[in-house]
Amino acid sequence: MDQKIAAKALSALGHEVRLNIFRLLVTAGEPGLNVGDIGAHLGMPPSTLSHHLSALVAADLVVQERIGREIINRANYGVMNGLMGFLSDSCCAGVAPLANENVA
Repeated sequence: MDQKIAAKALSALGHEVRLNIFRLLVTAGEPGLNVGDIGAHLGMPPSTLSHHLSALVAADLVVQERIGREIINRANYGVMNGLMGFLSDSCCAGVAPLANENVA
């Protein structure tokens, strides 16, 4: 995952409502949830929910599938795992001191 994609995903998750939606979809697993079920779980009106889902879809964190008249929303686990890897791939590797540090 490159930095630009990671920044977009983190920005989308940086809103409390979107973070709650995403965590609910992660909890729901592969079956996902339709918009009405997400709204019922989170006590959110459809128009507000639609706005936040759009941001998560634009960041590729949520995928939507139309089945008949319903839109099923699922967490995109590939992107989620890629983001986690991006954040942790250099964990505890250390940082070299700067060459031109002045010691007082």
